[in-house]
Amino acid sequence: MTPITKLTTTLALMGGLSAGTAMASECGSVTIADMNWNSATLIANVDKIILNEGYGCDAELVPGDTQPTGASMMGKGEPDIAPEFWSNSMKEALERGYKEGTLVKAGKTLIDGGEEGFWVPKYLVEQYPEMKTISGVKQHAKLFKHPEDPDKGAFYGCPAGWNCQISSTNLFKAMKLGEAGFDYVDPGSGAALAGAIAKAYERKAPWFGYYWAPTAVLGKYEMVKVDFESGVDVEHFQNCITQEDCLNPKPTMYPPSAVDTIVVAGFAKRAPEVMAYLGKRGFDNATMNKLLAWMEENQADGEIAAMHFLETYPDMWKAWVPAEVARKVEDAL
Repeated sequence: MTPITKLTTTLALMGGLSAGTAMASECGSVTIADMNWNSATLIANVDKIILNEGYGCDAELVPGDTQPTGASMMGKGEPDIAPEFWSNSMKEALERGYKEGTLVKAGKTLIDGGEEGFWVPKYLVEQYPEMKTISGVKQHAKLFKHPEDPDKGAFYGCPAGWNCQISSTNLFKAMKLGEAGFDYVDPGSGAALAGAIAKAYERKAPWFGYYWAPTAVLGKYEMVKVDFESGVDVEHFQNCITQEDCLNPKPTMYPPSAVDTIVVAGFAKRAPEVMAYLGKRGFDNATMNKLLAWMEENQADGEIAAMHFLETYPDMWKAWVPAEVARKVEDAL
């Protein structure tokens, strides 16, 4: 018997959640997209538990991914909820869905948005505080030993074939890192890039490169995002930095990527209490990084990770729901 089955059975025996309550009748059956990456499956399972145990819904998870889930929600009206939707990937289609009244944005899933940047280990900034900025990093280029050329500093970029390789390469050029003594190192894969950070941390060695959040890596290893001393130029980033034919790249910090909870309009209308919850439910990247690191270390799936979150961060999730709902979920736990 799974943990969720046990929870449901216990509540049924207690008679704590009647299907005839007002909340249940408004909520009814709910389908939640279970995306195929760790943060998304964690959030989907958190929503499932809170909706079932707190609001009396009949919620189930259905497999999902960004493009097919978005298309299905707009074309078929299902699933009802996409808990972690990286909105920039389907920006025009989503805007059309909002305008036509088929979709509703319930709230921000990741409060900080998806985060990208160039990073150095925290222990390095403690030793060289100026490395919080790109000018400070450039002053110490020789510390970042290249794996193949001792005369150059190593900048670990985004793996070849990933979209972020374009932006990281253009920003490498924009900030004249080559002239400062750095060479752009293609790690070859996401696993190799993570491994390079882990290896540096084990040795307390200098490391400089691209990474993103939320991720288990940044939950396990304390890194500092380097300030490009440029501010954020969203227009230049979108029109040049992310384009292969960007002829004159200029420094700009990465703008945060919008990560939202998207809901079909029919569900939004029939379940206002759940919409209020989804509007408040949001994770900061620091917390999500820690949760993802815990999932990786414990080889936990989304269901187990959701239970861990609800048990470990009660002050956080109780702020998202009314006291009565919080009590029901806590009693189930």
